[in-house]
This record gives sequence, C-alpha cells and structure tokens, in this order.
Amino acid sequence: MSFSTIVKDELCRIELHDDCCMKSEILGVILTGNLFFSEKKLRDIKIVTENAAFARRLYTMIRKVYGISPEVAIRRSSKLKKHISYTIILASMNVINKMLYDFEISAFNEGKFFPINSTLNKTCCKKSFLRAAFLSGGSICDPEKTYHLEIATRNEKCTEIIKELLRDYNINVKTITRKGNYVAYIKEGENIVDFLNIIGAHGALMELENVRILKDMRNSVNRIVNCETANLEKTVNASVRQIENIKLIESTIGISNLPESLIDIANLRLEYAELSLKELGEMLNPRLGKSGVNHRLRKLDEIAEAIRDNKGKTWEM
Repeated sequence: MSFSTIVKDELCRIELHDDCCMKSEILGVILTGNLFFSEKKLRDIKIVTENAAFARRLYTMIRKVYGISPEVAIRRSSKLKKHISYTIILASMNVINKMLYDFEISAFNEGKFFPINSTLNKTCCKKSFLRAAFLSGGSICDPEKTYHLEIATRNEKCTEIIKELLRDYNINVKTITRKGNYVAYIKEGENIVDFLNIIGAHGALMELENVRILKDMRNSVNRIVNCETANLEKTVNASVRQIENIKLIESTIGISNLPESLIDIANLRLEYAELSLKELGEMLNPRLGKSGVNHRLRKLDEIAEAIRDNKGKTWEM
C-alpha cells in the first residue's frame, strides 16, 4: 500500500458532524475538478475516484447535507491491472443549484466551476476544504525516498485558493502546470508535516516524523563517520609522508646528526607510525603538546625537502 493510500484511508475515517464542514469538503471536491459533465452542459455532475473509502465518504456527506442518495456506478478497467473506479452521479438540478448557491459559485464554463467567493471563513471549513482537495487530487511520496506532496486540479482558481489558505499557515507552496492540470506542491519535510496536521492525518504525520528522525540520525552518523574517515586518512597520509622524509634523512645525513630536539621525535615516528601527534607528544620526556610535535615534524619535512632540492650536492646542517 502506498503512503498516499495510507494517508487518504486515515482521512476518510475522520467523522464530520457540522454541515458547514461537510459542505466545504464537497466544495473542495467540486473545485478540484475531479468530475465530468454531460456534453459540457450542466445537466449532471459525475465525480470519479478509484478510492472506495473516499467514494463512500462523499456519498454519505451528500446524503446528509442535501437529503438525496446519489447514483453510484462501479466500473472495472479493461487494462491489465483492472483498476476499479467509482462514479458518483448528481442528476438533480435542484440539488446542483442548491450547491452552487451554498458555495457562491458563478456560471459554469467549459467544464469548470468558478467561485465568486471561497466562502471558507471558519478554520474548520478551511481544513475540511484542504482535506477534500487532497483526497480528490492529492498525492504524497514515500518519505523514505523523498519529501514531496502535491495537489493537482483542473481549476486554476482552486489552486490559488489552496495556495492562499496554506500561506495563512506559513506553508511554502509552489505551483506548476502539468498536462493541462494546475499543481500545488510542497517539498520541505517540515511543511508536509504541518499540512498533514492541518487536514487531520495525525497517524501518517507520526509515521513521517519517525522517518524524518531516522533519516536525520543516519545523516548525522554518516557525517560523523565521513569526518572521522577523512581525519584518519589525513593522519595516515601525514604519517606516511613523515616516515618517508625521516628515512630520507637517515639515509643521507643520518638521524644522529639532527638537533637533539628532532632526534627523539624522528625515532618515535619511525617506531610508532600509527600514533597521532597527541600520542607521540605524550611519549616524549618532557611531554610535548600536539602543536609542538607538529612543529618538530614540519622541521623534519623541511630538512627532507632541502635534501631533495640539493640532490647530488653536499648538504650542510
């Protein structure tokens, strides 16, 4: 089961008791544009969905609010996966006109409804509208893979309403057009969590938060491991270079001919190639700090470089 299906199944279990909220959900479905018309004339309204729970929810709301039982048609696709689609048909012009009046919707034009006023004044109604918009045209990616939530509509005005409503909740929404549809989408994980909270998908919200926490922990661990690996690689490379330089000094002028302060550190580095600068310093007598050890090893590097630069010539301390 996809994460979108999990979210929508949870939303369909939310009970509504106020007519205003049920009307707002019906409005969200109508404006989202997941509906069809007979010959582009307002004879009836057909709302099509493949989500059985959503179809039951919409059927129940229409029956409660408008006192009618819409006709329901079930169709199985002839394609390989044989999806089942549910069509809710509103054929009563009295009911349709009542809806248009309730929602303050203007005239129908080329298969789209255009609202004069969103009529979404109450917070509960705004949330119900957004819930219906997601149920009708929304999808959300598996958070294990990426953070992406979108609502596709056939009505540009509806997308503007969605964007305006979410702006009031400080949610960053972007819009694009795709295959004739208008898409409002959210990419940030935190904003998606806020959206799920608004529409009432609290179970899915907790699941997404758990995924976010685990991903953040994995990312933190990876950063630490990468940092430690880089530091270890840097230490190993420095140790190899230092040993090569000390061996060069030993084979040319001899370690014993070095200043006394460099003899001890040179011998320790040759004997303990795996130790860090701090550990080398603790083995000296008297002890030496990391910066002091690093200074002496740099002096050895400079001597080795001077030997290479004067190759074939007499080198003097």
